[in-house]
Parts: sequence; C-alpha cells; structure tokens
Amino acid sequence: MDAIDIFFNLDVLRRSIPILLRGLGNTLLLGAVAIVCGTALGIGISLVRLYAPKPLRWLAVIYTDLMRALPVLVVLILIYYALPFAGIVLSSFVAAAVALSLVLAAYAAEVVRAGIQAVPKGQFEAASALGLGFWTTMRKVILPQAIRLVIPPHASNCVSVIKDTSLASVVAMTDLLKQATDAQALFANPTPLIGAAILYVMILWPLVRLTGWLETRFNRAYQR
Repeated sequence: MDAIDIFFNLDVLRRSIPILLRGLGNTLLLGAVAIVCGTALGIGISLVRLYAPKPLRWLAVIYTDLMRALPVLVVLILIYYALPFAGIVLSSFVAAAVALSLVLAAYAAEVVRAGIQAVPKGQFEAASALGLGFWTTMRKVILPQAIRLVIPPHASNCVSVIKDTSLASVVAMTDLLKQATDAQALFANPTPLIGAAILYVMILWPLVRLTGWLETRFNRAYQR
C-alpha cells in the first residue's frame, strides 16, 4: 500500500464526506455563536475599562489580561470539567461556545478600546456641546469612527476563533475535527483527516484574504 492509498484514498474520502459535513456544520455554528457573543461582550468590557468607576476598570483589566494569558484549551477544560463541581453542568457545545466567547471578548475589548482612544477628543467635546448623551455619542459619533480601525484586527481574531473551534473535540463535541477522527477510526485510514484539513483551508483561506483586504482598505481610508 503506497502513500496515496493511505492518505488520499478517494473511496474513503467519498464515504467520509457526509460525516465531515455534519462536523463542519457544528464548527461553523460554534464559530458564529462565539464571534457574536464574544464581540458583544468585548465591546461592553472595553466601555467598562474606559468609562466605569475605577474598581470596575481594574476588574476589566484583570479579565482581559487573564483571558489573553490563558490558552483557550485550558479555559475550555476548566469550564467543561471544573464547573460541574460547582453544580454547573454544560453540554460540550455550550462549554466550547462559552470558552471561545470569553477569550475572544478579551481580545475584542482591547481592539475596541484602542479604536475608541484613537478618536480625537474633540469629537467627544463636539458631541457634548450639541447636547448628546453618552450612549448617543458612542453610538452615533465615536463607534462609527472607531470601527474602521477595529474591523481589520478583530476580523483576524475571528479567524483565529474559527480555527480554535477544533479544540472542542477535546470535550467530545462533534465538530469537524472530532468527526474526522471518528471517521479515521471507522475506516482505519487517515484520509478523513486530510479531508478535514481541506475543508478548513476552504473556509479559512478566503477569510484570511478578506482580513488582508479589509486592513488595506481601511488603512487607505484612514490615511485620507
């Protein structure tokens, strides 16, 4: 048996495709949930760090530093295996979504904070002079200007989150990698893993290129 039959067995790949596609659907769903929840939480944390009372600002700093220092896998294992001792039992999908959201929120908070701080202070003063409240100022004046600085690095973080969904296989979630591993055992052939790798590239490579395009486009807009 040569390397082609071992790693690129077309018959095994054909039979494993339905299994891989089921895992792909779970991977995309997990990534979408983590990105939406993590982004929303990150925006909230950035506002707390910038404008909340000092004790809350320190808590936000500790949270962002801690979540950025811990590996995603460690956070996932703590949530899935440690929380049951406190009476909180989460499914593998929910545990993975929570872990990824918490980590992404820390990175998103730093990106959003930097974007808001890059907006000239005169914009805040002008909004105040017009009688706009804090939330109206953030929604209509500050965030629209900050977003062009936030989108490129945040898009890169979102790509990383989608890659990190593969860690959910550690807690037995039926994501793309877990399904590929099961298919490998079922067919006694590593070709399903190659198929999973191809699917990851098909999804992530366009997103990587999109991130580069966004960075170039928004940098040009900012320089104007």
